[in-house]
Amino acid sequence: MHYHAPTELAEVAALLASAKGQGRVMAGGTDLLARFASGMPRPDMLVDIKQVTELMVIEQHDNGSFTVGAGVSGAVIGEHAALCRVWPGVTEAMELIGSVQIQGRASLGGNLCNASPAADSVPALITAGAHCRILGGQGERQVPVADVIQSPGKTCLASDEFIVSFYLPPRPARSADAYLRLIPRSEMDIAVAGAAVNVTLDNEGVVVAASVALGAVSAVPFAVPGAAELLMGSRMEDDLMAQFKTVVSSSCRPINDKRGTIDYRNHVAGVLAVRAARIAGERAAWKEKA
Repeated sequence: MHYHAPTELAEVAALLASAKGQGRVMAGGTDLLARFASGMPRPDMLVDIKQVTELMVIEQHDNGSFTVGAGVSGAVIGEHAALCRVWPGVTEAMELIGSVQIQGRASLGGNLCNASPAADSVPALITAGAHCRILGGQGERQVPVADVIQSPGKTCLASDEFIVSFYLPPRPARSADAYLRLIPRSEMDIAVAGAAVNVTLDNEGVVVAASVALGAVSAVPFAVPGAAELLMGSRMEDDLMAQFKTVVSSSCRPINDKRGTIDYRNHVAGVLAVRAARIAGERAAWKEKA
C-alpha cells in the first residue's frame, strides 16, 4: 500500500484517478485504520488529505453561511465560536464522536463517507440543509448531504471522487438546531438512535420552518418530512408533541441487535426527537430575546 500526502486539490484528484479504483481517501483515519487492523483488504493507495489547506479551514461568509473543509477535525469545529453559535446542533453532533484523541483527527468528511447508519454528524447536517462540494475526474458537483449515503458502507461518490467541503446555508433570525443520541455506555459508543431537529420561529414563537432527521434506526440516516410538517404553525404544545413522537417512531426501520430491539429503538427515536425539538425551540427563542 502506497501512502501519499498531497498538498493541492489537483494532486488528490490526480492520485485517485491514477489508482483506478484501488485508492482510498483518509480524511481522519479513525474508522479506516481500525478497519485495516480488523482485516479489511488494504487499497493499493492511501491518500491523506490533511495537508491540503483548502480541506482544513472553516470560512464564515458575509451572508452568514459557512464552508467547512472535509478534513477539519471535530476538535477544531468545537472550538469555532461562530459556527457553534449559529449551528449548535451540527457542532454538538460532531463533538459526540469518539474520545478526545479521536476528536483531534475525526472529520465531517470522514464521518459521512464512512457511511454508517449511526453516523452522528449526518442527521444534523441533513436538517441543516448542508451540501457537499465533490471533486473528481468528471469535474465538480454539489450534492445534498441527505443524498450521499446510499446504503451501509456505500456512498454516491465514484472511486476517483472526494469531498472538498460542506456548505451550511445562512440562518434566518430566530433559528436553531439540536442533536441528541442514546448510546449503551456513557461515552465512545455507537448510537442506539439519534435525532436532529432544526426550527425557525416567528415573532410570536410559532414554528415557521422545520426539519427533522434520524440516525441509527434505518439503513441510512434520513429526513422525516411528516414530522417536520407537524411542527409547522405550532408552539410545540404538549398534545402536538405526542403526535410528533408517534410520527417519528412510526417512520423508523431499525433492526434488532445487541444495542436494542426494534420496539425499543422506535420508542427512543421518538423520545429523542421530542427533546431535540424542544431544545432547538428554546435556543431559537433565546436568540429572539438576545
